[in-house]
Amino acid sequence: MPPRPSPQSAPDPAAATGPQPSRAPGTAAADEPGAPRAIPVARPVKGPDGSRPRFSSDQIGFLERAAAEYGDIFRFRLFGMPVIVLNNPDHIHQVLVGNRHKYDKEVLLYKLVRPVLRNGLITNPGGELYMRQRRMMQPAFRPAVVARFADGMTDETNSMLDRWRDRYRPGQVADLSAEFSELTLHIVTRTLFSAQVGETARRFAEAFTETNDILGRFFRFPFPPLSVPTPAHRRLRRAIRRMDDCVSAFIERSSTPANAADSAVPDAGAGKPGHGIDLLHLLMNAVDEEDGGGMDFEQLHHEVLNIVVGAYETTTNAMAWAFQVLAERPDIEARLHEEIDTVLDGRPPGMDDLRRTPYARRVVEETLRMYSPAWQFMRRAREEDMLGGHRIPAGSNIYINSYILHRRPEYWEDPDVFDPDRFTPERSKDRNRHAYMPFGAGERICIGQHFALVELQLVLLAIAQRYRFTLPPGQPPVRPRPLTTLHPGGGVHLEVRPRSGATGGTPPAHDGHDGHGDGGEGQDGRPGPEPDTDPRSAS
Repeated sequence: MPPRPSPQSAPDPAAATGPQPSRAPGTAAADEPGAPRAIPVARPVKGPDGSRPRFSSDQIGFLERAAAEYGDIFRFRLFGMPVIVLNNPDHIHQVLVGNRHKYDKEVLLYKLVRPVLRNGLITNPGGELYMRQRRMMQPAFRPAVVARFADGMTDETNSMLDRWRDRYRPGQVADLSAEFSELTLHIVTRTLFSAQVGETARRFAEAFTETNDILGRFFRFPFPPLSVPTPAHRRLRRAIRRMDDCVSAFIERSSTPANAADSAVPDAGAGKPGHGIDLLHLLMNAVDEEDGGGMDFEQLHHEVLNIVVGAYETTTNAMAWAFQVLAERPDIEARLHEEIDTVLDGRPPGMDDLRRTPYARRVVEETLRMYSPAWQFMRRAREEDMLGGHRIPAGSNIYINSYILHRRPEYWEDPDVFDPDRFTPERSKDRNRHAYMPFGAGERICIGQHFALVELQLVLLAIAQRYRFTLPPGQPPVRPRPLTTLHPGGGVHLEVRPRSGATGGTPPAHDGHDGHGDGGEGQDGRPGPEPDTDPRSAS
């Protein structure tokens, strides 16, 4: 990453409106009091190596240099379309929370995937349909409900680790991106359908894997649009129909009196459901508090697909990033192991352990700061607005990128250093809350935020309890790969080493102790984050 120039503008703690907007070099201040400021046009900025990265070829490099040069707000053209980039937490708050009624998701990023995700929460432009779906679905993602799925998350993780005993000898390199991909799909399938194995669950997983593969290739080169019936796009639609058929089968089975009482039928899998409940049952029985109605069959299908897509890709990448960082930072891994060994004392982690392992929580939060999988989102200005003295015309495309926001030195000390302790209460209390937004913000904050945080922390605890990881000799650094979500470029491949004497789940078969210490420091508690508003959904 190139050295950062001094920021163009720094926050003024005394100013009620937050930091003053920066301006392009050579641009005069506002001509007269109250006059709108011009939004600077970001052009490729020359770096120390002489390169001038463009958005189309080096998205991260272009945004990093533009943010360092222009600060809070700038504009550029994306596929010939003018886009305004917001890089100031107060401006972002105004768009997503304060003036949210002036903005919607009728914009390129979501239009591209709407043929696949249809009218689910992720791509729904907004309005009454969105708010009705949000009201009905919100209860299924409240903390008390998510807690019922915690044992299943730990069970699936320990089942994966049991397989590792036979699959990997100590020091053998594992493709953790692939392992976590399978684990995440097992967890989301079990949570949605009370299903672990069985023909219907297997068909659903296969169809989703094909869907995700085609979407991944599409976002590397988003042309032609998904609505154009190319061979790949026809395969995509067939895969979606297969997933819809599987959802229909699960719904039909769940609707029968016998299976409504016990959803663990042979085809649904041998594993126990989440204390007699799964997300599908909750959504099928959801009722809108305002009109007393429920979801129709088609909308239920759309929301199930949105849940799977939203939970799968983002969580898989976050898990991979977390263990890549731990392999690079054995000091942090050692502190994590010390906390796990002290708190868990050899038993598998459960829901009650989450608040007792604050360092593990901070590792998750810092991973999401540096490598937020859902790293970019857009809005359209439905009507004119003013942001920090800048006029935002109606119809403007607004772009927000958390990878860049989470590295602004105005809000993050040594932003390129992985430091979980930046999330201690003492260091967090004065930070602008919209300087950190891995799940978005406002009424469209990710509906699965709490589910994701619980899953990530439980998986981290369960795996780090039994294994540690080292970098293969000569492996080049893993760089972010900017797609729709932020991938580890080339995947995460690490040496797997069972921890000496570690327990939890089925005891590991190998002794991988190689002198790596597990010394640690003291712990400190921290409450979980609060949403901006009660309604939450994908950004």
